Amino acid sequence: MTSAAEDFSVVPAFEVRSAAEQRVPFVFSSPHSGRHYPQRFLAMSRLDEHNVRRSEDCYVDELFGGCVMLGAPLLAANFPRAYLDANREPWELDPRMFSEPVPPYCNIRSARVAGGLGTVPKLVGDGFDIYSGRLPLAEAVMRIETVYKPFHETLKKLVMRTHAAFGFAVLVDCHSMPAGVRVSDTGLRPDFIVGDRFGTSASSALTVTAIDLLSAMGYSVAHNKPYAGGFITEHYGRPTRKVHALQIEINRGLYMNEGTLQKTAGFDALVEDLTQFCADLMALTDHHFRIPPLAAE
Repeated sequence: MTSAAEDFSVVPAFEVRSAAEQRVPFVFSSPHSGRHYPQRFLAMSRLDEHNVRRSEDCYVDELFGGCVMLGAPLLAANFPRAYLDANREPWELDPRMFSEPVPPYCNIRSARVAGGLGTVPKLVGDGFDIYSGRLPLAEAVMRIETVYKPFHETLKKLVMRTHAAFGFAVLVDCHSMPAGVRVSDTGLRPDFIVGDRFGTSASSALTVTAIDLLSAMGYSVAHNKPYAGGFITEHYGRPTRKVHALQIEINRGLYMNEGTLQKTAGFDALVEDLTQFCADLMALTDHHFRIPPLAAE
């Protein structure tokens, strides 16, 4: 069996895009926008090169690319979400996918595994099976050890370095969602969803300001519904330790055709708005990051 390292021997599995100097206490990540589909992976898949992209957060790294010129690093995945999902626990695996038993420490009972969307996904968007048969367990181990773990080691270093340099850090985890997503209790189809794990991953002042900034631009914004943040937001957000994490979901209908996966006329305007949003968020004063003394992690 060839290795995952060979899958990314020409295009790296991920990259840090940054200016010469980090000028702000912010880190951005885009774990689902990778669009390098290794031929070895495509040969394993029962899907064609178009349908295998149904889970991809297309172009999100480009939409938030303005953060780099503003002085914040952006960690961008080149590996696709269908290959490996970095917004999951490291061993969130579906035992039905593999020809050998999974290790006992794997989380096999999460809702994400049940939905076919574990660390090594079984499905892409709209419920299409990625593989026609079972995979060797070694395939999952290889992807986790050689891609997932280095991705998170890099993200952890960026957050820790930022915290050490500025006294606090804000991680913005960037995603997109299907245009048809609705908020269940209101029926709203939001342009954005800001997630903070129901107040546990970031200060309320930071969350409210992010929502207000987007709303002031004329966008409809939901809070935590139906996406409150995944593993990255939950794992890195420790506001009592002055590390805050927000998840931002963007409605794909604002900037792309979901059928063809092509950018639409609204793409450039959205890039401008998100660059301004990032600049305004980076201009926040210290009180946005203070946590009441009795707040719990």
